[in-house]
Amino acid sequence: MENVILTIHLILALLLIGVVLLQRSEGGGLGIGGGGGGTMSARGAATAMTKLTWLFAVCFIITSITLTILATRGGEGGSVVDSAATDTTTEAPAADLPATGGGLAGTDLTLPGTASDAPVTPPRADEPAPATTP
Repeated sequence: MENVILTIHLILALLLIGVVLLQRSEGGGLGIGGGGGGTMSARGAATAMTKLTWLFAVCFIITSITLTILATRGGEGGSVVDSAATDTTTEAPAADLPATGGGLAGTDLTLPGTASDAPVTPPRADEPAPATTP
């Protein structure tokens, strides 16, 4: 249901952009200029384009509100700030975490992978691969 409304919303957005660009402005714009011949007069064409613009705009707003309602109905209810605050409180306390360095006596204070155990760039074909130590 949400995908159908989203597709209609995107089509309405493109149609609204197109209708606005085709309207005649004081500077000419992208509107279709030309002679007064044809079935519609300049006044009638402007009225029809204005009505079409209003129709697309109202439909665009309706689909926007509908998408907002559908998105909030499926949400958890609450703000992003509240969920971020609860995520930080659910972590394990520092005493329960395993010691991985951090200044304890007899521990290796180097970061993993930063020693000379691997080259920064892959070796060239003419260079031998570095020896790895288990």
